[in-house]
Amino acid sequence: MDTMKGQVALVTGANSGIGLETAAGLAGLGATTVLACRNAAKAAAAVDQVRARTGNDHLHTVALDLADLASVRGCAEELLGRFDRLDVLVNNAGGIWSSRRTTAQGFEQTFGVNHLGPFFLTRLLARRLVSSAPSRVVNVSSFGHHFAVAGMRFEDLQTRWGYVGLEVYGRSKLANILFARQLSRHLAARGVTANAAHPGPVRSGFGMDGDLGGVSGWGNRVVRHFEISAGAGARTSIFLASSPEVEGRSGGYWVRCRPGHMSRQARSESQSARLWQASEELLAGAGFPAPPLP
Repeated sequence: MDTMKGQVALVTGANSGIGLETAAGLAGLGATTVLACRNAAKAAAAVDQVRARTGNDHLHTVALDLADLASVRGCAEELLGRFDRLDVLVNNAGGIWSSRRTTAQGFEQTFGVNHLGPFFLTRLLARRLVSSAPSRVVNVSSFGHHFAVAGMRFEDLQTRWGYVGLEVYGRSKLANILFARQLSRHLAARGVTANAAHPGPVRSGFGMDGDLGGVSGWGNRVVRHFEISAGAGARTSIFLASSPEVEGRSGGYWVRCRPGHMSRQARSESQSARLWQASEELLAGAGFPAPPLP
């Protein structure tokens, strides 16, 4: 079925795992699909694989390193220069690290890669999403957002004190939902929906590149035997990006293609508004101000 023919979809972190399967799913529906990846060689190999699986020749790559806001800005500029529309943005890329690291601009890496980079990318592309409306933004979150029982810890968003990898990851996944909900409040009336998705426990390369050490790394390897395939994990993202069943539905958290249970913190309007403002201030302070919304 070419139900997305004529549409342009951007998927971040699309060279492997859930991102690759999401890109393949959207390409299989006929969308012009852009794979945004850090590694050019892996991106090219992913395009070859998606083309072989779907027969879709409308596949492209753009460079994107979410740990460097200059790369995020460059990705957006390239996309805007090459395509006159953007119907779907899937903020899929993310990571988890057992020890504290920093991005090119000095932000704590989990927060920077999982939230601040996607936030900046989405803001840079917002006008094109609005001009292409109805359009959709999908943030890949996680059940792990429930682990952020104390919320976003605004007094220490960079986790300079008390770094625990899984807790920091949980807060970043909470941020994905809070961002989607606040974006919905800003843009749903302009025809842009924003939702968050939990892919499920997926058997992929996530956390397997030496990013997790010690007990966390061992546990990640053990649970892989009980995880679902990347293809199964991508279904909710593909559903939110393409299904007429969710047309006009915005600000939700979805699990297995159905509305899921958000934590109390994720439902907090005050936290979503405060995170939005804090994110704008952090970007501006680093010399990468987010453009105003249309």
